[in-house]
Amino acid sequence: MYNLNWNKETLNKQKLGRFGEYYAKMALASYGMSIFTSEVDDHGIDFVAESKKGFLKFQVKTIRDNTSYVFMKKKYFNIFDEFLFLLLIILKDGEHPMLFAIPATAWQSTDKNAFVFHPYDNKKSEPEYGINISKKNLPQIEEYCLEKMIARML
Repeated sequence: MYNLNWNKETLNKQKLGRFGEYYAKMALASYGMSIFTSEVDDHGIDFVAESKKGFLKFQVKTIRDNTSYVFMKKKYFNIFDEFLFLLLIILKDGEHPMLFAIPATAWQSTDKNAFVFHPYDNKKSEPEYGINISKKNLPQIEEYCLEKMIARML
């Protein structure tokens, strides 16, 4: 059994991200998907998985349960790509990871507070899509838990 203590002393940001990517790949492989990775992550895609429906692209974000915001740069996250997913992994001490497979198209909806776009016009920061993670917004995110989404992806 693996460690369920997700503290910063054991897992720094880089190790946390690496764990999340490995965990995401194992989770999808357990449903029979073939996993393909590249050595270089230069376009925001962490890995590709093949299902009966074709190739799906995944960007993985791994956070601890006290994180309230996650973002993806607009230039790497096309919200019109039906084959692109954010695989969000939330880690809470003493519990197994929570996985959410959120289609990029979810950001097209304007009726969900959890999914936001920040254009940052005339600012140094690049435009980004984000998720506001809070108790209030959790039901909007929970509809994308991996167990509910896997049938749609296979």
